[in-house]
Amino acid sequence: MARLTDPVHLGRRREYLARGMAMAVATALAGCSTLPDRARPEPDADAPAPADSPGAEIDRGKASWYGRRFHGKRTASGERFDMNGLTAAHRTLPFGTRVRVRNIRNGREVVVRINDRGPHVRGRILDLSQAAAAALDLLQAGEAPVVLIGL
Repeated sequence: MARLTDPVHLGRRREYLARGMAMAVATALAGCSTLPDRARPEPDADAPAPADSPGAEIDRGKASWYGRRFHGKRTASGERFDMNGLTAAHRTLPFGTRVRVRNIRNGREVVVRINDRGPHVRGRILDLSQAAAAALDLLQAGEAPVVLIGL
């Protein structure tokens, strides 16, 4: 059995300690680095343009609404859904973005804040809170063609 003071044992012990320290330093440095290509994702060509120019059309398509079943549950942004608030779910617009939504059928408009992701139904571009849907007079129909306008 090798003794702790045996020169062969001490050499191996130093080698293991050196390897362990090298791995710890490499791991710490790797965790602090960021590759340039991961810093910013490429913009999606199909994504609507951000609302940087007021009055510009951002998106066009069908909107629907959601309400009581989701009231009080967490949205994708982390806040609780309030069916009485003027909010909406959009697939790509940043959380907190405010947009004017115009019902093409009747011309009614409402300003909503994006706080959730969706809609999760093909062919729709926006899910409105119940209050926003009421303001656009689309509660009865369930969905309507809309235009999103940047503020």
